[in-house]
Amino acid sequence: MKLEKLVGERFKERPADCVIDSHAIMVKGGYIKYMANGIYSSYLPLRRIVRKIEQILREEMDKIDGQEVQFPVVMPASLWDESGRYDSIGDELLRFTDRNNAKMVLGMTHEEAAVHLVREYAQSYTKYPFMIYQIQTKFRDEARPRAGLIRVREFTMKDAYSFHTSQEDLEQYYEKCHAAYERIFERVGVPEVVSVKSDSGMMGGNISHEFMLLTPVGEDSIVLCDSCDYRANMEAAENISDIARDAESAALEKVYTPNVHTIEDVCNFFGDETKNSCKAVVYQQNVDDKYVVLFIRGDLEVNETKLVNFLGEQVHAAVITEECGLNAGYIGPVNLKVNGDAVVLYDKSLEGRNNLSCGANEAEHHYKGLDMERDVPNAEYHDFAKIQEGGICPKCGKKTVKISRGIEVGNIFQLGTKYTKSMNMTYVDANGESKTPIMGCYGIGVGRLAASVCEAHHDEYGPIWPKAIAPWQVHLCAVRVDDEEVRAYADKLYEDLQNAGIEVIYDDRSVRAGVMFADADLLGIPLRIIVSPKNMKQGVVEVASRDKTLKTQILLENVMEEIKQYL
Repeated sequence: MKLEKLVGERFKERPADCVIDSHAIMVKGGYIKYMANGIYSSYLPLRRIVRKIEQILREEMDKIDGQEVQFPVVMPASLWDESGRYDSIGDELLRFTDRNNAKMVLGMTHEEAAVHLVREYAQSYTKYPFMIYQIQTKFRDEARPRAGLIRVREFTMKDAYSFHTSQEDLEQYYEKCHAAYERIFERVGVPEVVSVKSDSGMMGGNISHEFMLLTPVGEDSIVLCDSCDYRANMEAAENISDIARDAESAALEKVYTPNVHTIEDVCNFFGDETKNSCKAVVYQQNVDDKYVVLFIRGDLEVNETKLVNFLGEQVHAAVITEECGLNAGYIGPVNLKVNGDAVVLYDKSLEGRNNLSCGANEAEHHYKGLDMERDVPNAEYHDFAKIQEGGICPKCGKKTVKISRGIEVGNIFQLGTKYTKSMNMTYVDANGESKTPIMGCYGIGVGRLAASVCEAHHDEYGPIWPKAIAPWQVHLCAVRVDDEEVRAYADKLYEDLQNAGIEVIYDDRSVRAGVMFADADLLGIPLRIIVSPKNMKQGVVEVASRDKTLKTQILLENVMEEIKQYL
């Protein structure tokens, strides 16, 4: 490829709307072009990177007996009705009606399509286990696309689906796929990716893991332990409280607290810490606007994912009206009254606690001396809180939890029978009995992975692409092509490199060396060969690596042999 003919502009200035480095690099380096919110076109350099990632994905999926298939992007809504997701998923699923007035969806994930493809085939236990996978375009109508290819609406994904006759068989294959993912991330150049326990979300199932590239610009919070190997997404990490119950409980006392509304104001009024208070956080269910009143320790935050999973319904922040019976700013668990049906929940951080402050359900009044066992004897406690920095590790029990940021580059789920059961997929076992197969699901976003590699490996000048996925292996720069000797040698070297099967991009433009090298930095090719009048007089070419670990000169007659060795 000659750089002069490469479609797409490269420029020096950082685009103002790019909040992370990989987004800025990919725009100014001629990799992507914005078309609409969360939708991008790809230029040739990115397409070459993506093809190499996809090839690695295929090799690793084939190695664990995967069979490549392809599902439609557009599916009938009736398929999603079977699984129950047509109504349960929100606006991120794009629904439309075709010219025949049939309801359709754009695929954001393909569990339903996978079951549809194989449920007639796999009616005997002898067909199991098996795994099918695809690399396909998907559309998810994200509310807040951001950061270039990190969070988009249209994207390419490798998604795989395995089918099993026992939980034990699924677990064995799950571990096999986990290991394949570790190989994939190592091969594409981000071995630092870590696996964390995660929440299954809309996918369903009980066990799931996300693969996270730890980076300060990541949008996910990752819980790590310095004392053991515990790793989990914030949404899935259990919060453990170890605050001991006071030896004696004070009497419950109602106190006049004028102009005191927030939990901080209450604790300042009583001269106590927020950890010794009980606060109410109020939501409403999206489906019916039913109130959900959640009581939690005053210094903790609600993990809304845990709450949604417990309820089985999406929620939103409550609009507290006079008619509902709740007294905003003064809500407490004693003598709580809500007009109409409501859900009242208690976080584990309150279990066994005493001598707490809380709202008295009366304007400008709070209680002090709350004893949960004595004053709220029928409370049931569940984990609804976000774990905190320095909190207790759920695995080793030490207070060594730290919170990091990460980009999710892959995920795997043990789905169980969520889809096969709802879609009536069955098989006959060895005893002639009808059984429901068990599923696993395994995904990697291809564009996001490319952007994540860029985020992990770049400097102030541009990306440093790992050799395995770099758009080209060699960047040949002919400085001063008006020099006949430079032109003749560089042209011949370009031809020889191509004939040797080496991927090369050749810059023979009549531009200043600074412009040429700036473009080379933005393309991030692993190995750069510089042919110039000065080098030709010395009988050498200059060779440098993009990561700056190599800078040397090679005799003209040895160039091909040594370049092959470097590669």
